[in-house]
Amino acid sequence: SASISTVVTLLNDVVDYTTFMNGLTVALVVYLVTYYLLKAKFSAKLEKKSKIMTQGIGIYFFTWLVFWVLFYSILKGPPPIPAV
Repeated sequence: SASISTVVTLLNDVVDYTTFMNGLTVALVVYLVTYYLLKAKFSAKLEKKSKIMTQGIGIYFFTWLVFWVLFYSILKGPPPIPAV
């Protein structure tokens, strides 16, 4: 998820608050899609179906943020040094 959202944010060369929001939107879409896919697959085995969405969302976004910053820093790289 973090690698996909990093690639999406790097497609736009402008760096401002929308860069982060684009990455966050991709992460949210990936979370929701996987939530509904896994909920459909494991719905018979769950006791409390309402708790499954909120149980892992905090660690998911924290992990996404760490890896998004890591991948963004590696792929974007430092600004070029002007020639003297």
